[in-house]
Amino acid sequence: MSGLVISEPTRRRRSRETDAVPRLVDAAGTEIRVNGYDGLTMRNVARRAGLAPATAYTYFSSKDHLVAEVFWRRLVALPSAPIDRRRSASTRVAAALRDVGALVTAEPELAAACTKALVADDPDVRSLQERIGAIFHDRIALALGTDATPAVLRALDLAMAGALIHSGTGHLPYDRMAERIAEVTALLVQSR
Repeated sequence: MSGLVISEPTRRRRSRETDAVPRLVDAAGTEIRVNGYDGLTMRNVARRAGLAPATAYTYFSSKDHLVAEVFWRRLVALPSAPIDRRRSASTRVAAALRDVGALVTAEPELAAACTKALVADDPDVRSLQERIGAIFHDRIALALGTDATPAVLRALDLAMAGALIHSGTGHLPYDRMAERIAEVTALLVQSR
């Protein structure tokens, strides 16, 4: 993985961040499950976290920023997939992304909210887009090892982003996402 840690600052580093940020992230996860993206407000998240709305805006510039942070933290918390080099490249990639598929399958409201949030034109969201993309890239690159050229990795990065959008818009079941990326991997690695 790229060495990212959960305690990386969200927007501003403050001494109380260790208390407020996790409370806001947990509250946002609950709010998303209960009310979905459209019903999510920073005011309700702050209330659920027992904080003032101004405190929420101290750390998160918008609800899109907060949703992206929730998703990023869930991804960072996933275990690393064991890599069995005896398996095919596509099988290794599917295994590396299986936990991601399980996450979005278990939390479809979060995945759908994240689909909307990650396309926001917000510098704080853009930073999280890059970190989320790095997590996917690192999982895929580790699974492929020497079976991938930089061009194959770039193509798989795009395929993963497309699979997330397809799933988030209802065109691909979340639990089939890893399988679809494995199919793309097989085509790309086979064509080398």
